Amino acid sequence: MSSAITISGRLVRIAERSIEPMTITVSEGRITGIEPYTGDSANLPFLLPGFIDAHVHVESSMLVPSEFARLAVVHGTVATISDPHEIANVCGVPGVDYMIENGQTVPFKFYFGAPSCVPATTFETAGAVIDSGDIDLLLQRKEIVYLTEMMNFPGVLHGDPEVLKKIALAKKYGKVIDGHAPGLRGEAARQYIAAGISTDHECFTAEEALDKLGHGMKILIREGSAARNFEALADLLHEHFEMMMFCSDDKHPDSLVESHINALCARSVARGIDVFKVLQAACVNPVRHYSMKVGLLQLNDPADFILVRDLEHFEVLQTWIDGKKVAENGRSLIEAKRAGLINQFNCALKSATDFDVPWRGKKKYPLSKRWTASSSPTGYSCHPGWSTV
Repeated sequence: MSSAITISGRLVRIAERSIEPMTITVSEGRITGIEPYTGDSANLPFLLPGFIDAHVHVESSMLVPSEFARLAVVHGTVATISDPHEIANVCGVPGVDYMIENGQTVPFKFYFGAPSCVPATTFETAGAVIDSGDIDLLLQRKEIVYLTEMMNFPGVLHGDPEVLKKIALAKKYGKVIDGHAPGLRGEAARQYIAAGISTDHECFTAEEALDKLGHGMKILIREGSAARNFEALADLLHEHFEMMMFCSDDKHPDSLVESHINALCARSVARGIDVFKVLQAACVNPVRHYSMKVGLLQLNDPADFILVRDLEHFEVLQTWIDGKKVAENGRSLIEAKRAGLINQFNCALKSATDFDVPWRGKKKYPLSKRWTASSSPTGYSCHPGWSTV
């Protein structure tokens, strides 16, 4: 049995909109006590729930989940809502299995979904197909907490039978359904949302987001390495903070080294958005929407929390997950894990002659041949490696 530890800080109670110097007791991975701090609190760090990336393709980081976690905890991220669409598009259900299994090797809270659109469109050549039968089996698993972004919004609007089966299965198993509907407005947006789709991270204008908010959809402010809509949507937090979350969607490794959701909190506060509203979106809303087993600094909660130097820059001093310190002062305390292979590629070196091709089944014109102006029948030079026919 592990011994109890105590940590003191200025506890930020998001729901109560208060900040009080407190000492929390952590035992067996949970918060077992919260008591007033009696000393000088002027230099205490701030105690917050951990940050959550509410929509990310871990594969976009070009890292396996365990390595993604090692970088993310440095910035106070304790959990992600992770869509394994990209690896599933290549490897199918075994790719989803791989992500889950690798994520379980580290103290980090990955919440994976069942990829709803593999392949993404009928015009795409993918490595696998995940149909409604596969979705049925995936959604029965406790490790799968939602149906990932329904990119085929035309299929929703036009009643595609396979699309509707997947949505019906998510409802059957009580799993959240994520959306993806860039530019969808008005009656089409209402119909899409009415099908049971609860979120969208693809809004590029405040007007589009307000339209979807008006129909009860939750809106994610996305700021990744490729697509970004923070500037367009951030000011909606003033009035709609209870219906919004932060996400990266994709996060390349060099960008993840620099920052994560903590940077969006700092940018939001710098815009004059109330810090409690910002933290509601960054820490609380994903937990409630996806029924995540992530602590919110309440008595008996899992001990998932962070200590930050201030509530302006959100410099993370420590990150704790299930009562274990996983990052401190910019250094990850999660050990690197050796990742297994899920597939293999032929990476042998190639020579120019490997690309020689027959011409009408009669004669080869090797790509390796280099003609000069003097040797070419036409009197023209070929680019090295090109074949003249």
